[in-house]
Amino acid sequence: MRLTVKVTPNAGRNEITGFKDGVLRVRIAAAPEKGKANKELTDFLADRLGIRGASVSIIKGQMSHIKMVLLEGISGEDLTKLQ
Repeated sequence: MRLTVKVTPNAGRNEITGFKDGVLRVRIAAAPEKGKANKELTDFLADRLGIRGASVSIIKGQMSHIKMVLLEGISGEDLTKLQ
């Protein structure tokens, strides 16, 4: 499943702030340096969904706040874990 995510780095803590217009909004504590925020985002989403980190990958927008994330082995029903 593909999911559009808007990431706000340098947050006080990792948290999901909700869905708006089909976009998941996530605040990540890591700075956007050397892929740290991207790594923390994929680890955070994997943890919230209860899947392996390798099952979450950024397929578009590695250098942008708006990212397309591929979630392997996840259905639309599983996304309720992100709310």
